Amino acid sequence: MESKQILVVDDEIGIRELLSEILFDEGYQVHMAESAEQARAYRNEREPDLVLLDIWMPDTDGITLLKEWVDQDLLTMPVVMMSGHGTIETAVEATRIGAVDFLEKPIALQKLLSTIAKALKDDEPKSQHAGEQGQTIALNIGGQDVDGQMLQIYLPLDLPLREAREHFDSIYFDYHLRKEVGNVSRVADKVGLERTHLYRKLKQLGIKFSKKSGADESQ
Repeated sequence: MESKQILVVDDEIGIRELLSEILFDEGYQVHMAESAEQARAYRNEREPDLVLLDIWMPDTDGITLLKEWVDQDLLTMPVVMMSGHGTIETAVEATRIGAVDFLEKPIALQKLLSTIAKALKDDEPKSQHAGEQGQTIALNIGGQDVDGQMLQIYLPLDLPLREAREHFDSIYFDYHLRKEVGNVSRVADKVGLERTHLYRKLKQLGIKFSKKSGADESQ
């Protein structure tokens, strides 16, 4: 079985070399980038099986690079964010964009390996059924899987009640919209809200949706 290709993106040479040694010993093929610019160049030429992406970098931060990959349809591999100054808000933002997990430095060895193994395993069904699912991944929060959604649900628990409620509402309605393939009428029935109220709620949360014709929504 061919070794999985992992791209490590971090501006600290010590972190890059340490992660490279650990992952190489575990049987992975490791490629390194010391900046977002190098990571862009690598991704434009090839697709790694997984990316370990540092958030705080001097030229372009990891969150911005993650957004770029989403906008350019290049986020086709699982990305695990890393940060030595991690916050709940940053982790939520990263997973909302499309990261599958978040590691806080210093990273425990077992946590690193288990996170990578899980991300790679969870990504396999998506790759195998990408053709059948069509745009379903793209609609799943830039490629985020169910575990990423669970992370989003757990992280707001440390936020003030109002902020936590807003985060949960966004996750809740986004989930039902994707489940009903964007059909707001069916979502309204499912969640028990009047359709006009639901439209207003989605707009308030900043969730994109399209107002289809009554005929389309009744299907």
